[in-house]
Amino acid sequence: MKCGACVRAVEQTLFDQANVTNASVNLVERTALIELTDETTNIEAILVSLENRGFPAKERQKTSPNEENDLNQRNQWWNQWKQLMISLVLLLLSGIGHLAEGGKLEVPVMGTLTFHAILATFAVFGPGFKILKSGFRSAMYLNPTMDTLVGIGVTSAYLTSISSLLWPNVGWPCFFNEPVMLLGFVLLGRFLEERARFRTGKALKELAQLQPDKARLLVNDQIKEIRVGALKVGEQIQVLAGDRIPIDGIVMEGNSSIDISSLTGEPLPISASEGTEIAAGTLNLDGTLIVKVNRVGTETALAGIIRLVEQAQARKAPIQSLADQIAGIFCYGVVALSIATFLFWWKAGTFLWPEVLHNSGQGLIHSHQHLIHSSLGKEAQTPLGLAIQLSIAVLVVACPCALGLATPTVISVASGKAAKKGWLFKGGDIIEKAASIKQIIFDKTGTLTTGRPNVIQCISIGDEDKLIQIAASLENNSRHPFAYAILQEAQTRKLPLLKSLHIKNLPGKGISGELESINGNIQIGTIQWAKSEQVIWDKNTNYKLSKFEESGNSIISIFTNKELLGFIVIDDPIRNDAHIAISNLRDQGHILRIMSGDNKKSVFRIGKTLGFDSKYLSWQLLPEDKLNQLEILKANDKVAMVGDGINDAPALASSDLGIAIGTGTQIAQDSAGLVLLGDRLESLPEVFLLAQKTMQKVKQNLFWAFGYNIIALPIAAGILLPKFGILLSPPIAALLMATSSITVVINALSLRSS
Repeated sequence: MKCGACVRAVEQTLFDQANVTNASVNLVERTALIELTDETTNIEAILVSLENRGFPAKERQKTSPNEENDLNQRNQWWNQWKQLMISLVLLLLSGIGHLAEGGKLEVPVMGTLTFHAILATFAVFGPGFKILKSGFRSAMYLNPTMDTLVGIGVTSAYLTSISSLLWPNVGWPCFFNEPVMLLGFVLLGRFLEERARFRTGKALKELAQLQPDKARLLVNDQIKEIRVGALKVGEQIQVLAGDRIPIDGIVMEGNSSIDISSLTGEPLPISASEGTEIAAGTLNLDGTLIVKVNRVGTETALAGIIRLVEQAQARKAPIQSLADQIAGIFCYGVVALSIATFLFWWKAGTFLWPEVLHNSGQGLIHSHQHLIHSSLGKEAQTPLGLAIQLSIAVLVVACPCALGLATPTVISVASGKAAKKGWLFKGGDIIEKAASIKQIIFDKTGTLTTGRPNVIQCISIGDEDKLIQIAASLENNSRHPFAYAILQEAQTRKLPLLKSLHIKNLPGKGISGELESINGNIQIGTIQWAKSEQVIWDKNTNYKLSKFEESGNSIISIFTNKELLGFIVIDDPIRNDAHIAISNLRDQGHILRIMSGDNKKSVFRIGKTLGFDSKYLSWQLLPEDKLNQLEILKANDKVAMVGDGINDAPALASSDLGIAIGTGTQIAQDSAGLVLLGDRLESLPEVFLLAQKTMQKVKQNLFWAFGYNIIALPIAAGILLPKFGILLSPPIAALLMATSSITVVINALSLRSS
């Protein structure tokens, strides 16, 4: 694929297949992400249809991140290097030929028309043949591409020159140098463009390189070095200090510090000891570890991150879809303009302005001299010669490549840069949405607070230890941060957990179930749930609760069969980075809200500490309540929801942009469009800033791509020729075309350092 028209043709081919329900094509990575009606579908027919349309394809293999890409990359670089050498040799020989014609070099053979004819023939049927074949095949299917435009231009110049050489009496111009220079500039431009494109995916390649190729397998107290792909779940490996961890696993022996910054952006290392889960790609800093293999290869967290980034690059932003649609029909318009230009200057232009046949050699970069054969348009003596030159220039100067590359290059750079910092956008459309967010809604627990709460008081009707044991046994089936606090308290008191049965999570209320040796159904949750179940307690207990409610602490009730067992008071401190995150978001102009299922005083305490206006605080909300309020806000603004729990999943999925904190539940991460790995809320303002900069770059690229074509095409068609004597030669048109594509890629790369 070379341009936006190619993208359009590939997508149309995929959509024409019976089993394809959706397809998104990435020009930069040259990949297609397809959705099938049946995942067991054999895609051979799809591959054949693409092959027939001139786009050879193969199924992406689920290898480890490094394996498949290395070979492809080596082949690509070798092909690109050959193209560069060929283009330089072509341009060099053509230049020597021009000098020989002018008598500035004594190389008689190279100064003859025969030499130029041979050189042009080699260019057309050698390095240029693949371009011509691809271009005319696309034209045959009525899907003209960049190769079609270049192919028609080169073929027209070549056939005109051959006809003039074989039948001099026809009086046509002879310009063999034009196909040589045109193809030389096109090949050189594509090499430079590929070099720039490669750098756009550098961040993703760096992520893939985090996973080592070798591992130290521990077998019968012996160490054996093997390929990571040969490891099996349950085996044990040794990880030395300074080594990258090759798999996801659990530490069985040893103590060390683990640098996780490469995956989550967290600046501080974590401590690893027996029982600690560690991920592939992280760095073991200062101790030897024995690690049990949990996941390997494509199943690791690192491979999952890479897949998410690849999907983000494949899923288009709406603005990109618009550009691809325009690029898809752009080539039709260029061909039509070229034909119109030819007919106009052949039949009308030279009669309206006869002086152009004398002026056509002046102006835009037409200074080289030809003694034996004419440069296309140089001192054109006939309307036909001028018409051919201008129509070819129109074909070559047009650049659908810039249109096709304008958005995906920027999205690739942005998503790769974000992934290195632990921010996972799930699509280019998500980046575009993030750039337009006006209001941000925060859940409280685990989002604005640490999510690592502590039990600070037990108010028990009976034995405190028994109350904690009951609560912890039931909460062992929950991922809520409060469950973590209760389990920590049980562990501190060294209380064994009871076997639980018939567990049921009730979002917005709590959890219920049965425990061995305990009669009845145990319910643990909010005070409001206890009251709705008509559980009652005495005034003395109510008095004890009131002081904690005044302080904004969270209170968990435990009851069975409408009989109160007690309360557990939990304090969840505000995140250390919450203040700076909230302050920076306000400075960016966002409206900030809190929606929580917690009690009013707890929400007000957090809101007051972080400077929230009371009108933007909501409390004691069930998941459906959050959803209803969110729908009202969405009617007026683009709204983002930030959460981490099961309760937040519906709102995350319904909001314009769902943002999940990486330490939260898997369902929250699955429901969100953006996942912040690690535990840093302060990165949220940076995420929005990156999204805004990304869309600025996209708009700059599209402005340049459209602006370039709007200016260049009329000049190539000869609009400045009658008054100013300026025209655009095909080789210079080819150079400008390549420059246009390279410009949008380089502009995208500038995002990496911004």
